Amino acid sequence: MKKIIFFHLLNDYSGSPKVLSQVIDAVSGKGVDVELYLGGKRNEGFLSSAPCVQKRYFYKRFESKYLTLLSYTFSQVVLFFKLLKYRNSSAVFYINTLLPFGAALAGRVLGVQVVYHIHEVSIRPKPLKFFLRWVVKVTASHNIYVSNFLEQTESVPAIKGSVVYNSIPRSLSCIAAAHIYQSLPGGKFSALMICSLKGYKGVNEFVRIAHLLNGRQKIDFTLILGATKTEISDFFSNTKLPENLTIVSNCTDVASYYKKASVLLSLSKPDECVETFGLTILEALSFGIPCIVPPVGGPIELVSEDSEGYLMASDRVEDIAAKLVFLQENPDVCYRLSEAARVKSLSFSSKQFESGVLGVFDGI
Repeated sequence: MKKIIFFHLLNDYSGSPKVLSQVIDAVSGKGVDVELYLGGKRNEGFLSSAPCVQKRYFYKRFESKYLTLLSYTFSQVVLFFKLLKYRNSSAVFYINTLLPFGAALAGRVLGVQVVYHIHEVSIRPKPLKFFLRWVVKVTASHNIYVSNFLEQTESVPAIKGSVVYNSIPRSLSCIAAAHIYQSLPGGKFSALMICSLKGYKGVNEFVRIAHLLNGRQKIDFTLILGATKTEISDFFSNTKLPENLTIVSNCTDVASYYKKASVLLSLSKPDECVETFGLTILEALSFGIPCIVPPVGGPIELVSEDSEGYLMASDRVEDIAAKLVFLQENPDVCYRLSEAARVKSLSFSSKQFESGVLGVFDGI
């Protein structure tokens, strides 16, 4: 297999770098020569320990979205020129998310084959998304989509595409398989949400639901955010947080929290951010945890109504709060949903994921 050079913009604890780390593990395990280009300074994330040579290119985020956009554009110009040294190379450029367009354009100039792993549908401003899709159209040899929904929504005519569902790492899968779900772990009904610190992820809605049930005994809430303590403090500086809510920053050991969860909430706002898959949903399902998820996008390929959980829009905070009370009072329902959740998770194995990814390279 040819040398593969991977590109990603920002290393953190969100879903796309986590999936990329699994891809790198899969191909490096086959003895493939691998390099990884990451934007920004060295920061902790799922790609920090990726088994490959890592190289950096300029990128910096600012509080001003305009400065961040300028920084992002400049970063891709820098990346483009860094890659001109690969002229006459037989490598494959593997671009994770739509964002590292500098690598795709360099690949086009150099005659290098470009593979996109597309995770996202909600990119703003709209002119940026239009431009990034154009880059895919003129550079890509093959596109990988994380769900059928994403392929149907974002497929590019004339570019071959494959749906490769995400999976959870084998190490986490083993922990999940050994876990015995309890509707009231530790004697309490516990609602868990794991996401990045963005308003469109439904963070404020999760807090509102916790407030609604703050007076109810034996229901607690845990919010795990991919952000620093300072960023979390700033975000909630004008928000009164309820006593039944625990917030965790930049957690690397999510398994311990899944073991203590009765239900997982995914509250992304569809009008601002449509989830294209939902890796935390799959992780929860593998632990046998029922899930309440948005009724659109990739999550509906993981959860069916009243089977593995429930489909509920995040703006229905009162209804979601009532559903949590219902589940707390009906453990038999929780166990029925849990059994279906665990069975559903088996359809998204790491073996299938690795086979799908490696199959793409075998066809190049």
